[in-house]
Amino acid sequence: MTKTRHARSAIGAMYAGLGLTVVAMIVPWIDLATGNVLAGHIRAGYPTFPQGRIDAAVMTWLVCLSVVGALGVICWFCAIWAARTGKRWARGVVTLVCALGLGIALFDLLVRDTSGDTGLPPLLGWVGMLPCLAGLLAVALLWKRSQSTSQPTSQA
Repeated sequence: MTKTRHARSAIGAMYAGLGLTVVAMIVPWIDLATGNVLAGHIRAGYPTFPQGRIDAAVMTWLVCLSVVGALGVICWFCAIWAARTGKRWARGVVTLVCALGLGIALFDLLVRDTSGDTGLPPLLGWVGMLPCLAGLLAVALLWKRSQSTSQPTSQA
């Protein structure tokens, strides 16, 4: 395998991450239009809340998730550009952005609200984790050295 092949594979993983980020942005809005798991989750945690307050909490989550997703899309495009053009700083920046994205996704998955339950229902929290898998793969591929440069060649 050559370094170029690892870079191409990393770029492919980044495109997958971009697609998963778009999916993670859309799923909460689809939920709002269909089953409304998010509203049910909030209602279960706060049974005394009037419907207007639950709707406001749902909209707050949707706006926050959309903003984070949009920032993620921008980061994916920047990472793809940096890796594709061979910028020397690409590996470090992609690693940093991946760590930040992973931290945000873990926060969204695990944060507890005042009811004691997670802020997001597990379904939406785990959907938000999906782009991180592609990010971790991209980082691993970007840092992987080619076998020809990391292992001495032996001549028989």
